[in-house]
Amino acid sequence: MATTYESRYASSPEAVKQYDTTQLRKEFLVDNLMKEGEITLTYSHYDRYIVGSIVPTNELKLETIDPLKAEYFLERREIGIINVGGNGTVTVEGVSYSLGFKDALYIGSGNKEVVFKSDDAANPAKFYLNSAPAHTSYPTKKVSKAEANKIELGSLETANHRTVNQMIIGGIVTTCQLQMGMTELKTGSVWNTMPAHVHDRRMEIYFYLDIPENQAVCHFMGQPQETRHIWMNNDQAVISPPWSIHSGSGTSNYTFIWGMAGENLDYGDMDVAKITDLR
Repeated sequence: MATTYESRYASSPEAVKQYDTTQLRKEFLVDNLMKEGEITLTYSHYDRYIVGSIVPTNELKLETIDPLKAEYFLERREIGIINVGGNGTVTVEGVSYSLGFKDALYIGSGNKEVVFKSDDAANPAKFYLNSAPAHTSYPTKKVSKAEANKIELGSLETANHRTVNQMIIGGIVTTCQLQMGMTELKTGSVWNTMPAHVHDRRMEIYFYLDIPENQAVCHFMGQPQETRHIWMNNDQAVISPPWSIHSGSGTSNYTFIWGMAGENLDYGDMDVAKITDLR
């Protein structure tokens, strides 16, 4: 079975202040995603969150990994999936769900068999996944991009005109703690999540995509008065601790998928940092 995983431990804000570029990227950048024919997972000790990818050139089955100490992957977990590649199918306990480009699927805990397949191995599906611990089981549900709750934010004048597609979130899907969605920046806009904020009640992970060739995104993290940055390329993710801002600016417009979990499900629960107070 082509499954690889790694673990990332939590770091305090005081420790992060001392990190150089290499250490910062080692702790927070996830740059091993979207490998063809493989399941790649990163287990974070922030809220026991898992980020990963599945790119099936042949049929791939989701299996447990050692850190979970579980009989099967979803024994005590829920999972959210967004397809950012060719068309594919996710089969949950014998029931198949077809996912096109930027369609999402939520799978509740207790489902033992989850199988991934691409419609065309030459243009494989690229399943991006997030997973969090779950205390009970909720129904599996597909959410197409068209069914997402759409919020228009920002403006071209401030270079942050964007559409937030809320997909796996209360009012659309019932979950234990996982939330996922996708933000698309308009042409001419480059800033995401500005004004920046923190939410001490939950952690978050960003996955950047649709970055044009030879372009990049500079992701900002750290405490509002002690920020750091990580340069991001296409199909890379970055872990954001509860004490950290999560914002970015690209050399072009782009898309990012946000996923989070923690103490509550209140999407608006955030402590905004005034732009002129950032350091």
